[in-house]
Amino acid sequence: MTRPYRALFDRVLTRVDPEQAHHAAFAGIRAARPLLSGFDKLTQRKQRAGVQAMGIEFPSVLGLAAGFDKNALAIDALAGLGFGFVEVGTVTAEPQPGNPRPRLVRLPADRAVVNRMGFNNDGAEAVARRLARRSRRLGLDRLDHPRQGRPVVGINIGKTKVVPEDAAVADYEKSTGLLAPYADYLVVNVSSPNTPGLRDLQSVAKLEPLLRAVRRRADDVTERRVPLLVKIAPDLGDDDVLAVADLALAIGLDGIVATNTTIGREGLVTPAAAVEAAGAGGLSGAPLRARAVEVIRLLRGRVGDAITLVGVGGIATPEDALERLDAGADLLQAYTAFVYEGPLWPHRVNAATAREQGR
Repeated sequence: MTRPYRALFDRVLTRVDPEQAHHAAFAGIRAARPLLSGFDKLTQRKQRAGVQAMGIEFPSVLGLAAGFDKNALAIDALAGLGFGFVEVGTVTAEPQPGNPRPRLVRLPADRAVVNRMGFNNDGAEAVARRLARRSRRLGLDRLDHPRQGRPVVGINIGKTKVVPEDAAVADYEKSTGLLAPYADYLVVNVSSPNTPGLRDLQSVAKLEPLLRAVRRRADDVTERRVPLLVKIAPDLGDDDVLAVADLALAIGLDGIVATNTTIGREGLVTPAAAVEAAGAGGLSGAPLRARAVEVIRLLRGRVGDAITLVGVGGIATPEDALERLDAGADLLQAYTAFVYEGPLWPHRVNAATAREQGR
């Protein structure tokens, strides 16, 4: 049976400009925060199973991937929808408007999205001030305040577009210094296809000094150790995936987020002319599933139980979620399926994973 939201999406929402629809939905989620908090409390005991990873107690295995809440505006409202953790960003050291519109295109036949947003965000200083206000409001800046039940907040940082590659490390260090004090964990994004030269930083020779610099800066500005992860692309070859895994082990990285969007367009059912019209950018959604599962399996086979793996890319059904966990993921993230399946989707996935973990 077709769920009401999916029918609404297919028949009505697909006629609305994707970016306008996102802003409208985002505003609605923020406005509904008090109601969502109550709804989440009623459902979470039955429909959630907590996960311990990186020394953090995650309220549930499913989190919201970076890209939805770029500026830390709706963390608690999104948690009310069932996400056990919310990854803010991608945040850059300097504010930037992103790429020209249109920059977001749906491919409904593939349950996919093409985006070339270009890290549009308010910048690290503005996001840090916002997170500081939230911490004070919730009492999270007090050591005696219980954190149990609070959503875990990840912060995803990327390179400012106008910053040349030879200044990238300093750019990431600035973001780290401002944001690490408010992060439960920190993710270095070197895998978006929409910032020129960014993916070049995935090579081990360039990635190692970057990650070491971010680690040092995070330690300088925090009393506790903030877990550090790197987010990689599905377009890396198997040998390059394994090289990142080896680097993660060598430098004591806490985790890897796999995977980001792809520049590939193979195997789509959307007509070729429509795919071409969608233009350049990162493809997300169901078409990523097979490669994202494969990358998680490769990583888990290489790192064993030494680091945390966050599976993201093409998780659209509870079965997809369970498949990703079976492949070796400790935690899951999604974004595109949330757009296509609606506000009750996180609770359906949580319920399925909780039942499986209960067995």
